Amino acid sequence: MDRVEVFDGQTLEGACRILGHTERGLKGEEIGRLLQEIEVADVSPEMTKWKRIYNAMATIQNQKQVGNHLLIFIIRAMKPVLYVNRQEDFQWRRDQLNVILAFSGYFVRDDGRVGRVEKATTIEGAKARAGRLKQAMESRKVHEEVFKYCRAELLDDNYFHSVFEATKGVYERIRIMANTQGDGADLVNKVFGGQAPVMSLNPLISESDRSEQKGFVNLLNGLYGAVRNPQSHAPKMVWPMSEEDALDILTLVSLIHRKLDRAVLR
Repeated sequence: MDRVEVFDGQTLEGACRILGHTERGLKGEEIGRLLQEIEVADVSPEMTKWKRIYNAMATIQNQKQVGNHLLIFIIRAMKPVLYVNRQEDFQWRRDQLNVILAFSGYFVRDDGRVGRVEKATTIEGAKARAGRLKQAMESRKVHEEVFKYCRAELLDDNYFHSVFEATKGVYERIRIMANTQGDGADLVNKVFGGQAPVMSLNPLISESDRSEQKGFVNLLNGLYGAVRNPQSHAPKMVWPMSEEDALDILTLVSLIHRKLDRAVLR
């Protein structure tokens, strides 16, 4: 990790309050283990959880004059493998940390690592970056597969690449489900097209069944032709993407994933 500037007291305290939250923060034994792992002295183990973390981080930061240890602690604490059966805790900690870290130009990715973003300058801006798009998508009940492919881009308000990554995710999921290769119309027609498709949304017995299958093929090919393919060739600067357009497209991608949920190999 490159050298990280020292975090100011408010940022350090805010992050430690989240990590040591009474109900949703780390347990005492977890704090001790993580501090030991990153070789930071546990200077006040008798203190409340958030103060225990704060004192340890403030001490090492003052000694070394770098902010690396806080980020390393966060990365260790946010390893996804630790949250296999506690996904809500992971998302809560991540969302809360991202509001605080936004002022310093950092954010926690969905893989638990820490990335860089442009620094937020206002509370509204920090909250907006960390939560507005996520909340808007959640209010639409957007499929989790959409978040899987574009969470980092959404956090950075990068609508163009959010849509680009999310649409790529559709065809990647089809390749995985059908255990095949290809892209675009060739992939879609091979997997869902023809009289004997590899996968189908229904039994393909009635005319309505066959119409739904054909319409799904057209929907997938339309998404690729209208969004995925142009974005792979056009630079971002000549194809502006508004938040409204991005949300509408991502909602369409969500619909496709819900249909893929019930697709079966034939």
